[in-house]
Amino acid sequence: MKNLVHYLVISLMVCLLPHVAYPQTSLQHFVGNPALKHASVGVSVVELESGKSIANHDAEKSLTPASVLKLITTATALETLGENYRYKTKIAMDADDFSRILVLGGGDPTLGSGAFPDNPYIFFINGTEALTESLPKDKEYTILVVDNLFGYDGISPEWTWIDIGNYYAAGAYGISIFDNSYKLVFNTMNRKERPKILRTEPEIKGLTFQNLLTLNETGRDNGYIYGVPFGYEKELRGNIPAGRSEFSIKGDIPDPGRLLGETLGEYLKQAGYQIGAIETTRQDYLSRGNTNGQTPPYRVGNVPFTLASRPLKEIIREVNVESNNHYAEHLIRTIGRHANSDIQTNALTEGIDYTVNYWKNKGIDPTPLTMHDGSGLAPQNTVSARFLTDLLLYMHNQSSVSATFFNSLPKAGQEGTLKYFLRDSRLTGKVSAKSGSIGGVQCYSGYLIDGEKKYAFAVMVNKFSGTRNEVRNAIEQFLLGL
Repeated sequence: MKNLVHYLVISLMVCLLPHVAYPQTSLQHFVGNPALKHASVGVSVVELESGKSIANHDAEKSLTPASVLKLITTATALETLGENYRYKTKIAMDADDFSRILVLGGGDPTLGSGAFPDNPYIFFINGTEALTESLPKDKEYTILVVDNLFGYDGISPEWTWIDIGNYYAAGAYGISIFDNSYKLVFNTMNRKERPKILRTEPEIKGLTFQNLLTLNETGRDNGYIYGVPFGYEKELRGNIPAGRSEFSIKGDIPDPGRLLGETLGEYLKQAGYQIGAIETTRQDYLSRGNTNGQTPPYRVGNVPFTLASRPLKEIIREVNVESNNHYAEHLIRTIGRHANSDIQTNALTEGIDYTVNYWKNKGIDPTPLTMHDGSGLAPQNTVSARFLTDLLLYMHNQSSVSATFFNSLPKAGQEGTLKYFLRDSRLTGKVSAKSGSIGGVQCYSGYLIDGEKKYAFAVMVNKFSGTRNEVRNAIEQFLLGL
């Protein structure tokens, strides 16, 4: 009898051992992967209900998150502004000058955006129609675009030169239009010459290019546009595919407020109005310096037209599913302006400070977190795997917008930036997460829900020596091993 009991105990231990040890074994295999030999790795996996750690490796180490940082930005925006928050852009008349039309920017990143299936010119169409109902055509009008809500530091000072000027590093301002990006269209049929510039879409008056592009036979787009915000002289470097009658790359609109004003002016001219000077508030803003409280150079009168954005929950889903940098940069500045309405303060800095303090007040240690933007584009951003899983736990278990946040994340193997991650595996559709990748960085963080297994996880790899595909595969195998 004694031997039988002993046998049963040993058998039970053998049966239970794989279930206890396997996550840690999977972690050991992952950390020991040759592709990660010289990498810095941070891993945190916790049970959703209890918060119990399932697997961790250097979970407190601060590492570069790339676009995984968007989890923090979007969670803070939802918590602070609410899932039904809408941006508003208004057309008004100046109460002190009845011949001046005002466009009042509210920081809407979706105005004319290609991310949603709306007519990108609806603001101009409906705005012009509203003005024609009340505005006589017997005099000349001027247009003032009030785009100073976030100030004019539209990019992070920590972004790299190779990114600045390209569409994925577009500036964020009180007025944004067409995702603040334009297409530069080339003809590359002549292999003996540089690509021929055909046009920009939309047309941007005064924009010039120094064309140093070459052609390749690989079919890959390695073309870059270099240039500072509000600068109309751009430099083209890299190479683009040969043999195309039309091929385009995308750049950052240098002054979106001015482009919006000029476009509205063209619509009003077509409607029979005389339009004179078109200006923005930039020069007035820069000349004032730190003088908030002074009377602005206009006074809002009648408001014949207001365009509201889609609700925040749809904007945030676009950020997390498609990793939309431009939207994320607007969100962090919107948070900043919510925290401090003084338009002479730096909206990005205010947003970062508010975000750090917000999660500190929720009991999450902010010391591993360093933010230089809202999108994760700055290589100097840092966060720990533990911070990410703590935030994910809070959003799942305590947040009033838990479902909205969870549903904003793409499902592995099915959509967005995770369309090919874990595809055709048993975790397809069972992982909802954000990916992040820049040079030498590959990260994933989100939720794994597979039957009774319900985890929040963060896997961060920096400075790897293997290929990106090898690192991605290693992360997939680790998650499958959980």
